[in-house]
Amino acid sequence: METEKINCSGGVKPPATPCAACKILRRRCGDKCLLAPYFPTNSPHKFATAHHVFGASNIIKMLKDLPNDARADAVNSMVYEANARVRDPVYGCAGTVSQLQHQISQLQSQVAAAQAELLNLRIQQANFLSLLTLTYTSKEDAQTVSPSLTHPPDNDNENDLSGEDVEDLFSDDVDPLMLWKTQ
Repeated sequence: METEKINCSGGVKPPATPCAACKILRRRCGDKCLLAPYFPTNSPHKFATAHHVFGASNIIKMLKDLPNDARADAVNSMVYEANARVRDPVYGCAGTVSQLQHQISQLQSQVAAAQAELLNLRIQQANFLSLLTLTYTSKEDAQTVSPSLTHPPDNDNENDLSGEDVEDLFSDDVDPLMLWKTQ
């Protein structure tokens, strides 16, 4: 009865090919093998890695304690954790999580810097628009106060811009190349 303690086979008739777990453990794989659905024959490395880190008996115990619908996720988690432990024996998954958290904080700081730069550029654009509007309106005021001191107004409608038109030139909807084309 010692073999029943960690034996994964429950059926009598062995399948055509044993699952990867039974093949590695050199056991007879039955129809009701607990490990067969999660460790198919074509991927023995999954079980070998999990077996190396957790041991077969612990894997079987964990799967028996879980409901059937949670077992596949548990096996995937065990395999992932085992692979992480093989790559980094000291930290395992915790090292990966720490590295990802560090990467997230770096990306968040980059996003904050980009947002600050965007805000700065918008402020510069608003300052430029107000300066341009102020300059244009001061020229208009100078023309209305003393028309003899300034140049006569052009009769061309292309160069005649009001304050709203100047602001429209710098909106996001205007193509800057269109400003240079003649109408």
